Amino acid sequence: MSAGEEEENAAELKIGDEFLRAKCLMNCEVAIILEHKYEQLQQMSDDPANQVSQVFEKSLQYVKRFSRYKNPDAVRQVREVLSRYQLAEFEK
Repeated sequence: MSAGEEEENAAELKIGDEFLRAKCLMNCEVAIILEHKYEQLQQMSDDPANQVSQVFEKSLQYVKRFSRYKNPDAVRQVREVLSRYQLAEFEK
């Protein structure tokens, strides 16, 4: 670490520029994305190259298990409520 750099500290929101600019997703949003991709892969399942990997399946199981919201409209409402507060992107 150079003399001008501060040590990263998440408690003080010192997490590095790459994290401050990143868009964070909730588990329920990741579940929606992965479910859509899973459906696409199932439609193309005739091609062995399009088979779902074990990591993909386990990731999908994980986000579905820990997703609080199942309905995309509920996800939008939660995002809307969170946007009313001055939260860092990774806190939303």
